[in-house]
Amino acid sequence: MDVTTNEMEELIAREKRVAALEFQSEAWADGVMEGIEPDILADAAISTALEETIRELGEEAALALVDTLRDRILTGEFSPNRSLQ
Repeated sequence: MDVTTNEMEELIAREKRVAALEFQSEAWADGVMEGIEPDILADAAISTALEETIRELGEEAALALVDTLRDRILTGEFSPNRSLQ
């Protein structure tokens, strides 16, 4: 089975997302174990993500990220009780 370059890039990006989520989950769990409230952890994570996005890609990219996150929240992507069909 031949894999196109585009398919390979998508696979690599997906694997990187999974690894990034694992790192974030570990950091979150460590913070909770240290007694840091979830809203403080969330604020710090979002702030860091936006600062790094702006530093690396600029303000327009950060705004685009915020826009996509809003849409993803509204569609329930992050809801813990969502059902995948």
